[in-house]
Amino acid sequence: MKIEVDDTRCFAVGNCALHAPAVFDQNDEDGRVVVLDPAPSEQQYAQVREAASRCPAAVIVLHEDAPDRPGPSPREE
Repeated sequence: MKIEVDDTRCFAVGNCALHAPAVFDQNDEDGRVVVLDPAPSEQQYAQVREAASRCPAAVIVLHEDAPDRPGPSPREE
């Protein structure tokens, strides 16, 4: 999973940080969403989905087919 946000449309409600605090936070100045981990672990998926579904501005986009974390590149022999 990969997370993308459009913080320019964020209402600064804070549902994202409430439901997935290890992945989302709020900017101290304007309260808009800040992504702490754009490629969360599989254990965080449920919280991230909940946070995205509760965003009133619908600024959180989840790319479910994206790899969790980039792995090492295969070596060429």
